[in-house]
Amino acid sequence: MKEIPLCVPHLGGNETRYLSECVATNFVSSVGPFVDRFEASFVERIGTRFAVAAVNGTSALHVALLVAGVERDDEVLISTLTFIAPVNAIRYVGAWPVFIDAEPAYWQMDVRRVAEFLERSCERRRGEVRNRATGRRVRALLPVHILGHPVDIDPLLALGKEYGLLVIEDATESLGARYKDRVVGHLGDVACFSFNGNKLITSGGGGMLVTDREDWGTRARYLTTQAKDDPIEFVHGTVGYNYRLTNLQAAVGCAQMERLDDHIAAKRRIAERYTAGLGDLPGLSPMVQAPWAFSAYWMYTILVDERRFGMSSRALLRKLDQARIQSRPLWQPAHLSPSQKDVPRADCPVAEQLNSDALSLPCSVGLTDADQDRVVETIRAAARGVEKREA
Repeated sequence: MKEIPLCVPHLGGNETRYLSECVATNFVSSVGPFVDRFEASFVERIGTRFAVAAVNGTSALHVALLVAGVERDDEVLISTLTFIAPVNAIRYVGAWPVFIDAEPAYWQMDVRRVAEFLERSCERRRGEVRNRATGRRVRALLPVHILGHPVDIDPLLALGKEYGLLVIEDATESLGARYKDRVVGHLGDVACFSFNGNKLITSGGGGMLVTDREDWGTRARYLTTQAKDDPIEFVHGTVGYNYRLTNLQAAVGCAQMERLDDHIAAKRRIAERYTAGLGDLPGLSPMVQAPWAFSAYWMYTILVDERRFGMSSRALLRKLDQARIQSRPLWQPAHLSPSQKDVPRADCPVAEQLNSDALSLPCSVGLTDADQDRVVETIRAAARGVEKREA
């Protein structure tokens, strides 16, 4: 019986042709036409004025924080239910995360909790917002659009405007998603995307920073290319980073971007079939899309109520593994991460429950109907097994 992987790349377009062009022209490193073309495709798709390619999504987030002016000992409000990368990026610049719980319906950053923190835990002092408990300046909001679904961002943007806070979007999982017919990645002041092998499109690695601000776009390009000040002499005016994307990676990214709409359609079709196949099982809740959202359904995820379903999400993971079907839990909420033990403790019960109950299912763009049916039948058989034991 073959293994069904969780989420793997689907390379079905011009990838080989474009890579061969890189080899033939000797443009294989960080200079080459495909880097420019990849950036241009994001300007066109997202609608921002500037796009700067980077070696991965984490480096793009790091630079986004730098160009936005987040400084040492600033605080940044961030979703606790996220992959650790944006939290690490905050720490890279010497700033501190303030962890915000998820909301239970769509599992995104709870904007009401953001408002509560700013109203109850902060004060305005000499034109700045300060955390009363730490005395530190609150500088930015960093919503993470997880699993392909957007955060309810209009109220968050209103809070940013009211309190003078920057909004940095982590859109690394949500390329192609929309919020009220506006493109995710063009909602805040700056946004970042990722092209890791399991993302909606891949360049084998890679990331992208997008913004409408010319000064930020220029600064981001400068910082990602070692902050070199002179075109000939090796003069560096500040600490820079080797965050350049290679032409080889960009070539793959360009080929993938040509098929983005097909990939989104496949993800949405997979989500629809899972919901139809599993939605009637007691104790199992498929992920849902908000009425104001268009989800890219990057990673299809279910919630498993142990009491009603008869087994935990981790027990179901083991059942699937026995059938050679890969699945995975959601990330440990960042406020519980041992790597963040020096950050003031946050109260995030919704994220903790989601971490306990959630299980992501195979959802590669190339997933066949037959393989998906096998996943569904394995889960239904597990449910039948529980019913049989209870009988």
